[in-house]
Amino acid sequence: MTLQPPVEPMLAQAVESIPGTASLGELAYEQKFDGYRALLFTPVRAGEGLLVQTRRGIQIQDRFPDLVAAAGQLPDGLILDGELVVWDTKAGRLSFEGLQRRTAARGRTARRGLAQSLPAFFIAFDILQQDGTELLRHSYRQRRLRLEKLFTNHRLSAPWTLCPMTTDLIKAERWLETWTDLPGVEGVVVKALNQPYHPGYRGWYKLRRRDTTEAIIGAITGTPIRPQLLLLGRRDPDGHLRPVGRTGPLRAEAARLVGGNLTEAAPEHPWTGMRFVGAWGSRDALKVTLVAPELVAEISADTAADRGGVYRHPVRFKRLRLDVTPEEVPRYAAC
Repeated sequence: MTLQPPVEPMLAQAVESIPGTASLGELAYEQKFDGYRALLFTPVRAGEGLLVQTRRGIQIQDRFPDLVAAAGQLPDGLILDGELVVWDTKAGRLSFEGLQRRTAARGRTARRGLAQSLPAFFIAFDILQQDGTELLRHSYRQRRLRLEKLFTNHRLSAPWTLCPMTTDLIKAERWLETWTDLPGVEGVVVKALNQPYHPGYRGWYKLRRRDTTEAIIGAITGTPIRPQLLLLGRRDPDGHLRPVGRTGPLRAEAARLVGGNLTEAAPEHPWTGMRFVGAWGSRDALKVTLVAPELVAEISADTAADRGGVYRHPVRFKRLRLDVTPEEVPRYAAC
């Protein structure tokens, strides 16, 4: 059977620690990159071209002429699952902001220009079809061997990249501790070696590195007595309070503690008239109440952050830092 786009990718569920092998059997660990999940299709029939599909089934190959130009390295009848990233040649690092610019670009000239300064790379971690034959029922172990042979036999090179994988737990833990210091690498994905590929099923596990830091509480949802979410900020080098993220829902005890220390905002609050959304990339506005930016929250955040240190995922509230002043909070990393 030949798979046709759109194909729903297999997904991963977030966990706090690396799962044990008792229920899953032997495990594999892959580096998790901070990009866009994508499926790549090479032609099955003459006259077709390379297709790049997002997780939601949208085709975006027209945004990446550099990938299309390199498709000649790949054999026909192939479907790869992986992560789409871009390299910022000026900054010398992977750039999620650059990836956003690439996907939002309009017009051939703009796309070709960005392909020079922000070249795209496809980091392959699975193979779903080869020579027009689907491989979903094959185990991960079998699919990974096919993927490695594909890269070796066809001598694939940039922009095609093989995702690093290990079956060594100690090495995976080392990746989590050290590689996540690099921009664009945010954790590890854990997969059972004997597992087939189940489209749409959260059968893998993702573990992001989390760091503890501080931020200033500038607004809340809910009521000042019982806040639900905290809107957080940091001051830039000029002293302006810049939004950097929000927490998940507070537990009842934490809500009472925060609510008991909040102060009503003054009329000249720096976020007056500002609009906040419920999630990264969302258009749904939150109903917020501004508060005096005097309280400091200790938070736990993963490494997925945009320019300036704005967190893309909700952070976790750990505790109030009544012993820390807003001036002692890390600064907004203005670029």
